[in-house]
Amino acid sequence: MTATQVATESVPSPGDSSHHHGDGMLKLSLGAIGIVFGDIGTSPLYAFRETFAGHHPLTLDPAHIMGVLSLMFWSMMIVVTVKYVIIIMRADNKGEGGSLALLALISGKTKVKRWSNGIVLLGVFATALFYGDSMITPAVSVLSAVEGVAVAAPAFAGLVLPIAVIILIFLFSIQRGGTSRVGLYFGPIMLVYFGTISVLGTLSVIQNPGVLWAFSPHYAVEFFLMDPLRAFLALGSVVLAVTGAEALYADMGHFGRRPIGLSWLWFVLPALMLNYMGQGALLFREGAAALESPFYMLAPEGLRLPLVILATAAAIIASQAVISGAFSVTQQAIQLGFMPRLRIEHTSASTVGQIYIPLINWLLMVMVILLVLSFRTSSALTSAYGIAVTGAMFIDTCLLAVVLFRLWKWPPYAAVPLLTVFFIVDGAYLSANLTKIPAGGWFPLLVGFIVFTFLTTWSKGRKLMIERLREAAMPIKVFIASAATSASRVPGTAVFMTSTADGVPHALLHNLKHNKVLHERIILLTVAIAGQPYWPEADRVQHDDLGDGFHRMVLKFGFMEEANVPAALKHAHSVGPEFRMMETSFFLSRQTLIASERPGMALWREKLFAWMLRNAESAMEFFRLPTNRVVELGSQVEI
Repeated sequence: MTATQVATESVPSPGDSSHHHGDGMLKLSLGAIGIVFGDIGTSPLYAFRETFAGHHPLTLDPAHIMGVLSLMFWSMMIVVTVKYVIIIMRADNKGEGGSLALLALISGKTKVKRWSNGIVLLGVFATALFYGDSMITPAVSVLSAVEGVAVAAPAFAGLVLPIAVIILIFLFSIQRGGTSRVGLYFGPIMLVYFGTISVLGTLSVIQNPGVLWAFSPHYAVEFFLMDPLRAFLALGSVVLAVTGAEALYADMGHFGRRPIGLSWLWFVLPALMLNYMGQGALLFREGAAALESPFYMLAPEGLRLPLVILATAAAIIASQAVISGAFSVTQQAIQLGFMPRLRIEHTSASTVGQIYIPLINWLLMVMVILLVLSFRTSSALTSAYGIAVTGAMFIDTCLLAVVLFRLWKWPPYAAVPLLTVFFIVDGAYLSANLTKIPAGGWFPLLVGFIVFTFLTTWSKGRKLMIERLREAAMPIKVFIASAATSASRVPGTAVFMTSTADGVPHALLHNLKHNKVLHERIILLTVAIAGQPYWPEADRVQHDDLGDGFHRMVLKFGFMEEANVPAALKHAHSVGPEFRMMETSFFLSRQTLIASERPGMALWREKLFAWMLRNAESAMEFFRLPTNRVVELGSQVEI
């Protein structure tokens, strides 16, 4: 049995399946502050410092300070507020956001072949880049927070790396238990964090109120006119202020568009800008002396250690959000047919989205710790940070262009100017970050290309295997006519899992060939994953009576749902008597792949696909089938 038993399709929704209920707006907004804004909220730890002390340092003078502050503010307004909060978050797939959800939405409604393959590749590459981002975010967030120890207590500077590694090991170790309990504290902690950084920023701004003129865009323009090369290179660090913007869209399914938008506009954005303005005012007063860590030096000396503890808690929360996001994206990728089945554990009985994927968790932990030990400082890590984020943002703009023209039917005079601004801004950030490739930017690109190769190999190999199986399949009507009367019938129900809704499953042919019997009731079952996050329970089962005790059944699930076959069969009332698990046998086909020279994929990719297939999670566990009621029958397939 292989992952080909999950058929991915884009099916029209029979009704609204939104999973947001009447939760209070205040409660949802608080939750959004705790989960969604952790990444962008910890950017003040390093973003402003890196523009002046990073790989392309700037002169510490009023023109450069005001220029950088103006760039940061207008980046937040254009990229986060206008692009994500106001526009892209309206392109939800039944309430869900993120590159794969958007891709599924576009694929389901855009039938233009000329575009579809390129759109799919773009969406998949954005997903691949996300994995690079999910490795760097915990490393840079935790390390930059812990580095405050060296500012608050210089004698303990040598403990920064060990403390960071211990925190990261602890963070990944608690994932198995779920985050629902810890999540209760996320909102209040982030509220205190954002409140604290805004107060510290305000106290600094009061001493140099002239820094507030940086809200004017002419300082950003002046910066480019005065020093175009330095201004362009500075974008590679300025963009660190908006890392996490894509998380607003990806986490939309948990909180909804309005709570995230309200939290951003009325709380998070003001807090961040007050802190950045405060850091700018501090550099006006103290110059290079404050450049080691302007974030921590905003606080009086006696309060720096408590600030380190608070910032570390915020960094852990930011990392938690990215790790949870990696689990969620992986589940979507599996359901949409871009990844082999992996073991998925549900950590909450009441919250669907809370899952834990052991393989992803431990791979992330190893890579994050290796990053910390290799780069050693947050300043070095920021050179690797940014490419994955800006690449994903640029791809989101490409997908947005398809949404505006194909789905929303915007007129060119409205869509083109807006898209031009987004492409110029995102293109400038991406190209500025490409200059950091030699200094560490190669890492997220390498991770992205490796993951992209795995995702596309699985998707392509899976389609080829389904085609090969379909070629060899016997028409079901021919089979029923010949076998129904000649074979002995035995009591009970046999469920034969099959990836296609036509032809006879290999397991059925093998069972008849070797055991020479047929069950009284035979179900040919296909699990279909729809291009929307949740599928209505009332329309879960599609049934076709083929006669002589044979039934064709399709179970439909959304790409955010668990494909629990026994639970779904309990609601299948049109197929005769109720399904009793102790009287039902599940027959699975396990294909062994033979790489061949047949046209389709390169030989090395066929071998990679075969390896992925061998290591995929058992269909029995993935579909939650009862272990003592499963029979597996093998066959060989050439691709």
